[in-house]
Amino acid sequence: MAHLLKRKIDTFLAEWKHNNAHLPLIVKGARQVGKTASIMAFAEANYESVIAINFALQPKFKNICSDGFDVDSILKNISFLLPDSKLPQKKTLIFFDEIQAYSACATSLKSFALDGNYDVICSGSLMGINYNEIESNSVGYKEDYEMHSMDFEEFLWAKSYSAQQIEGLFNKMIELKPLSTVEVSVLSDIFRDYMITGGMPAIVNNYIKNNNFSDTLGIQKQLLLDYEEDITKYAIGLDKGKIKSIYNHISIFLGKDNKKFQITKIAKNARNRDYIGTVDWLNDAGIINICYCLDSVELPLKGNNNPKSYKLYYKDTGLLIAALDDESQEDLRANRNFNTYKGAIYENIVGDMLVKQGYQLYFYKNESSNLEMDFFVRDRDSLIPIEVKANDNSTRSLNNLLDDNIKFKDIKFGIKLCNRNIGFNGKFYTFPYFLSFMIKRFLQDRNQ
Repeated sequence: MAHLLKRKIDTFLAEWKHNNAHLPLIVKGARQVGKTASIMAFAEANYESVIAINFALQPKFKNICSDGFDVDSILKNISFLLPDSKLPQKKTLIFFDEIQAYSACATSLKSFALDGNYDVICSGSLMGINYNEIESNSVGYKEDYEMHSMDFEEFLWAKSYSAQQIEGLFNKMIELKPLSTVEVSVLSDIFRDYMITGGMPAIVNNYIKNNNFSDTLGIQKQLLLDYEEDITKYAIGLDKGKIKSIYNHISIFLGKDNKKFQITKIAKNARNRDYIGTVDWLNDAGIINICYCLDSVELPLKGNNNPKSYKLYYKDTGLLIAALDDESQEDLRANRNFNTYKGAIYENIVGDMLVKQGYQLYFYKNESSNLEMDFFVRDRDSLIPIEVKANDNSTRSLNNLLDDNIKFKDIKFGIKLCNRNIGFNGKFYTFPYFLSFMIKRFLQDRNQ
């Protein structure tokens, strides 16, 4: 049996239960990110009775609301289907898994919220969750939590690093104190392994157990196929072939110097208007991260972007690597040679680390001035360019943005991510890639 990995949702679930006014909870996330395992571990540790219903695997439960959405009717039907079940009030958790297979059940959340005698957690794959329907059926009577694949901090936990050790890294960021040679060497190696495995718990468990990448690629390739199958199954009202075509072209565009995704180049006579909704579907399904091109380098970020100009990244960098050709795979796994793919892998993983901290992704590229920047985030009062360097060469665009205080007045400082130690030259902070998961916290603490 796979070792249960420590996840950030564990703390969230404990706090949710501790809050006396908590509402039914919906945990959303792409397939295989670990939703069910984490919820069941929490349930079994905290409740006298757990009723776990999987609507995808147990279709007989799809009639539990047929006599009404009130709590008594639903519990009566559950008891008929599970005659040995016990339902003590205030001590029972009802877990509706794969709720996308029976989204009507979400209507019952209002009744459970008002009744208050039973805790309810729902879980569903974003790939199949018809969230608009679920939202309209339960608005105001539920909480949401979006779960991602494992971030680098969770990966460090899996490698047995303690919260104190990670806190020590953060303190060095705040104090601008260089990491030791040992810290840089060890963490760089672990981070390269994380880039190859990605954060899917089954793959991480396999890597931890074997202490190598055996079977990693096989699991990743199967996951890529599962996503394709789910597109066929769940992409209702859209051209499934077009969604698959976009999905299969992501790694191709990331391998180009200009990484912008261009629908007009994925098929003969392909036109943007024929693909409306397809990219959004992949984004809503939790498979990709969209990075929009800013119209101008200024605040606000939201609304200041071109919806037709974007880059597409994989949500999980392990899946990007698994999508590459066999020769690239071999090079990456055997030689850890990440620079060959035009910086795409570093960009992909930094983008994913920013999304996992709650950021939306934005970049800038001005063809006429050769000014480009990989990512932008913001703090309370300034715009912060983030440059991702696969090799440690010059940072011309970053310097241009920081030197022109009149044209780029919202920019006070920048961040450069590369294979270098912690530093600050008066204009931009330098951090090694593996500290990217703490950027948001660094920016918040820096302002205090």
